[in-house]
Amino acid sequence: LISSYLISPPQLIIFSQIFIPMDLSGNSPASGDHQTSKKTVASSATAKSTGKSTASSATVVKPNGKAAVSSANPMEPNAATALSSMPGDQVMFFREVSLGPREAELMFRMIHFWEARNPNTKTLIGQEMLLIDREGTVIQGFVPASRVGRYELTAGSVYKLINFFGSRSKDQYRVADHSATVSFSWNSSLSVLENPPVQIPEDRFRFHTYEEFKSNCDSKGDLYDYVGHMKLVNGQTMTDHIVLDEDDIAEKRHVCVHVQTHDGPVMKLYLWDKAAADFCQKFKSYGNTPSVLLVTTVNPKHLGGTLALTSMSSSRVFMDADVQPTKDYLEWLNSNSDIANRIAAEVVTKPESVTLEELFSYIKQDSSKVAWFECMATIDDVVQGSAWYYISCGGCNSKAVKGHTSLICNNKKCVKTEVTGVPQYLTRISVYDKTEQAVFVILGDAGKELTGKHAAELVASYFEANDGVGADHCVPVPQALLDTVGQTRKFIVKVSDHNLTGKTQTITVTKILPPEAPLPSTVGVGSGSSGSSGDTAGDKARKAAEILEADEAKRPKSG
Repeated sequence: LISSYLISPPQLIIFSQIFIPMDLSGNSPASGDHQTSKKTVASSATAKSTGKSTASSATVVKPNGKAAVSSANPMEPNAATALSSMPGDQVMFFREVSLGPREAELMFRMIHFWEARNPNTKTLIGQEMLLIDREGTVIQGFVPASRVGRYELTAGSVYKLINFFGSRSKDQYRVADHSATVSFSWNSSLSVLENPPVQIPEDRFRFHTYEEFKSNCDSKGDLYDYVGHMKLVNGQTMTDHIVLDEDDIAEKRHVCVHVQTHDGPVMKLYLWDKAAADFCQKFKSYGNTPSVLLVTTVNPKHLGGTLALTSMSSSRVFMDADVQPTKDYLEWLNSNSDIANRIAAEVVTKPESVTLEELFSYIKQDSSKVAWFECMATIDDVVQGSAWYYISCGGCNSKAVKGHTSLICNNKKCVKTEVTGVPQYLTRISVYDKTEQAVFVILGDAGKELTGKHAAELVASYFEANDGVGADHCVPVPQALLDTVGQTRKFIVKVSDHNLTGKTQTITVTKILPPEAPLPSTVGVGSGSSGSSGDTAGDKARKAAEILEADEAKRPKSG
């Protein structure tokens, strides 16, 4: 089921559970069955098991004050178009938009617009928009790159559009239920309506629950909205004295927020680029630390073995008192703080713990997918005979190779023109537990979590102590790695596609916890804070893991 909000100015909410008044003739102003859901607040939607909405209805206030119910079932391309007999019947409703060129007039409010760029080349594809008409039906709009800048667009304004092309909505990362997209064509004319003749809702939200996000995880399907309360922000608990490190956020380009809806499971929500900047700005604008977070059009993914949500270019950020859904949730939160504070975020988001035998058994199953697990194992040896490190591009950490005169980055997406080589861990270790043996490969920051030293530091120390060796000399396995033999550590490992297809049995390690790491602190009733003000070894390991997971959370820039 999909929860959906419809907001009419000024913040006028009509609940679909409320009986719709009949007009003077005794007839209901809307015909047809009007099914309601306990989770539906201002509009209802019927969802298939895939989580996609097949129909959506919204309660809207007409200019005369009466309520009407509209249905957002898009017409087929060849279906007949029947214009409404309501005032301004020359205006086409979004539910009447079909595929092909249309010499018709649309009237809508611009909810939001954003740039769509090629995720690889960063080339501008166009401007994407989210539009809503007076019936509360939402549709996606699109201005091709060649016409970007021709129209003055302002979020929240009401427009009249004459002539457009109804193009087929994309299959991936859709932000509206409609099967068509309003594309601006060569003869499109757009004008602002300063005093609209009818009232048009300000916004509409499509909320998914944890279970719905989980069922659509990694599907690249429709993008839905999330609302809940914040448990942690970049590892900090929600206290009155929380301070955001904006320079660090700007450098890493993201914020990681642990979020929870009511008393459900805790998830990690990654806010990227503009969404991260908007989060910081809104967070600081509140006198007290805000509690409620609403992010639109998020993408559910498996990161670090657990469900996580990532923002997209189309995402917007709202907090406590910004919109009606956040106000409603804040009211619930203030009345149910004991329920909301029961779950410890760090505990809920841990990957499943398995033995090595169970790990290999999972890999052999035909139905298995890419996943993360937690394994306790003892290091038996450091595999020698091959390099324990590689030279990476200092800009993106991809492998760098020698060119004629300089290093070249293997990553085609990397924008670095002058590559600085940085040694990174690529170390194979043999491990065992009570059930099985395995070979793990340690990459990047996971190596520092194992030895306490960066690979670059170990390589530099070797060359300083051995002036006579050339730059091409392969540095032998350092003592810092050999000293880990015999240690029993807790590894977070990733079962990759290469494991599932049988190309390799080597398991990739994404994170290593320190020996005898303290149990994660709980965020519960009366907890106040997560522990001491300084970072423990466990805190540093967790923060390093956040960076690793965030690298995997990179997503297409358009959506």
